[in-house]
Amino acid sequence: MAFLNIGWSWASNIVGAGASLGIVASLLVAMLGQARYLCVIGRARLVPSWLAKVHPSTGTPLNATIFLGFCTASIALFTELDIIIELISIGTLMVFYMVANALIYRRYVITGRTPPLHTLLFLFLLSITSLCFSIVWKFKQQWWGLVLFGGFMITIIVFFQHMVPCDINLVQQQYGHCWYVPFMPWPPSMSIFLNVFLMTTLKTLSFQRFAIWSCFITMFYVLYGVHSTYQAEEIENLDGVNQVVMNLSVPNLQTK
Repeated sequence: MAFLNIGWSWASNIVGAGASLGIVASLLVAMLGQARYLCVIGRARLVPSWLAKVHPSTGTPLNATIFLGFCTASIALFTELDIIIELISIGTLMVFYMVANALIYRRYVITGRTPPLHTLLFLFLLSITSLCFSIVWKFKQQWWGLVLFGGFMITIIVFFQHMVPCDINLVQQQYGHCWYVPFMPWPPSMSIFLNVFLMTTLKTLSFQRFAIWSCFITMFYVLYGVHSTYQAEEIENLDGVNQVVMNLSVPNLQTK
């Protein structure tokens, strides 16, 4: 639009062509990664196993690529752009929010040595405080609410940092990593706050659509994924037992 306003239509065409190529390239890269994610999930039997099949000549997950291409094309054809943008935004922010919570939990909770109650309580209070701050900012924008919830959020982070110590040696024994994020728990705590704050800027319909999709995926996991994975594990264990029996029986036959 800026080039059109000054009469440079040729420059506007170049920018439009570059933007279109960039969108197509980013979509192809996203499809490349998503197909391989779906292939790995198919190997775990959380989705039908035919999605995990790899083409014998190209070595690529052909079924997963075709399936995702069909789903992506259908969504792009029948869904408005603003709805897709809102769903992508809330999905991305929710993933970042969950990862930040997981970082704090993995750093401060050692299985069998540290109780998880204090960390879970801290994460709950931090999320609630971030939500209250965001609601006050969106609807009221009164300074006392911002100072109250902002100060309380900083207080609980400082209190948690001093009352729930983190033993790096125990963390290394648990996970075996050599490098860790410094100034914990401040970076993931700020990430939790920012993700909650940005999610409150989205429309109510976005949360409703996200809840519907989440319920659908949860039902699919409970009704299909859990049972399929359990059955696959039983088959693998049975195959392993049969292989051991065969290995033990072969020497006995040779000695006879």
